[in-house]
Amino acid sequence: MHGLINRTLQNFVSDTYGAACWRDVATAAALDVADFEAMLHYEPAVTDRVLEAIVLVLDKTRETLLEDVGTYLVSHPHSQGLRRLLRFGGVDFIEFLHSLDDLPGRARLAVPDLDLPDLELRDFAQNRFAVVCSGSVPGFGHVLVGVLRAMADDYGTLVTLEHEGTGADGERIAVTVVEAAFAEARAFELGVPGPGQNVSCNRRREVSV
Repeated sequence: MHGLINRTLQNFVSDTYGAACWRDVATAAALDVADFEAMLHYEPAVTDRVLEAIVLVLDKTRETLLEDVGTYLVSHPHSQGLRRLLRFGGVDFIEFLHSLDDLPGRARLAVPDLDLPDLELRDFAQNRFAVVCSGSVPGFGHVLVGVLRAMADDYGTLVTLEHEGTGADGERIAVTVVEAAFAEARAFELGVPGPGQNVSCNRRREVSV
């Protein structure tokens, strides 16, 4: 398992619940070293032990935990790089959904050996979609539910999301866009502004770069 995944779990616990909570998780998981290196690789069994330990320490279900991790990846201040990557997918939430097919490839541009599941968006009717995740990361669909929920909030869009289980083609998430402009979108910066620069935009304004 790529160390970036384990490091993300560590950061999620530390940032959300504190360093002491992570030490409890590391102890419960019987980790030899409490700090993961993001660019190393670890046995999948280590990741499983960490997930089981977090579930135990936080008293959450595994599905709820994974969804919370997905929300953390977008909404926490320490994860703004990923949020920017995702917001580049479209000027509104529906455009963002249509960019999901390309997300694993874009992620590999930054981390070439990161093996994310393939994503496929399927249109069923106006504002109704399904996202199918297929790959070697069990439970990633629940992480994606958290990511999609946080991104909908980011765009100011009201959605309903349901993880419908795993079929022959992978994990399936039902997405219904209830109201595209439900609330004001969060400000989005294309980069770090220099002195006197203002490069913020929202989903109603396209910015040429």
